[in-house]
Amino acid sequence: MAFGSRPLFRHGTCSWSARSWVGPFYPPGTKAADFLGHYATRFCAVEADVTYYRVPDAKLVTGWARRTPEDFVLCAKFPRSIVHAGEGARPDPDRLLVPKFVDRDRDRFLEAMALLGPKCGPLVLQFPYFNRKAFPEAGPFLERLDAFLGPLPQGFRYAVEVRNPRWLDEPLAAVLRAHGAALVLVDLPYMPPPERIAGRAELFPTDFTYLRLIGDRKRVDALTETFDAVVVDLDDRLRAWADVLADLPSSVRETYAFANNHFAGHGPATIARLAALVEEAGGGGAPREPASA
Repeated sequence: MAFGSRPLFRHGTCSWSARSWVGPFYPPGTKAADFLGHYATRFCAVEADVTYYRVPDAKLVTGWARRTPEDFVLCAKFPRSIVHAGEGARPDPDRLLVPKFVDRDRDRFLEAMALLGPKCGPLVLQFPYFNRKAFPEAGPFLERLDAFLGPLPQGFRYAVEVRNPRWLDEPLAAVLRAHGAALVLVDLPYMPPPERIAGRAELFPTDFTYLRLIGDRKRVDALTETFDAVVVDLDDRLRAWADVLADLPSSVRETYAFANNHFAGHGPATIARLAALVEEAGGGGAPREPASA
């Protein structure tokens, strides 16, 4: 339930499968098959990373539904074959979002995610950074995105992550607004920091918003080989994001926020800290708080 007029705040981590969480987050001896069930006693939402790498089958998705409580929400990424389409590191602009190449995986993905029923959260189109060889400017990409979003079924909610900083402007917002899709706010070294997001109403084009705390992978990997503890103090950064989420446009009624291990070293601790700071700033209420992290 929402707290007063504040947006409902759903938060969790980007995936739940880190084996190094056994001990600091999962009870000692917890088996991988039991990770999600235990996770759902601590956080009210999660983002499934596995769907980026393959279209999930019915058995996998129904298993997620069976292991989680009624009020749990699972968000998921569209498959890489749709939002990247390249065989190697570089995306393939000739296939990305092009119907004859992506419609089959799109339909299989949505059919699987529908099995979650009310537990299905926003579905994320996570695009990579596009250099000029891929898209020389935003216009051609936005035309492709507009055409892709249009036929998507209305029974889901969608969020779009764009990693070209200069494209975060009104033309992109207009496309998202037309389809009721959210812009994913993403914390990466080269993306606008929270203080440059605050007050920009065009970056909140629909009635929910979505934050992904990804961080600096190289920095964290240089400090740890496991993800069982925070290794970088980013409290000031989290406070800045909490301030953004505490001052959202009145049209935003729901917020999703997820933390990656590479943000500060331990995703559960990061998102628990953000949730506390959001509550402190008066920015939202969580359906269920984590017991500890």
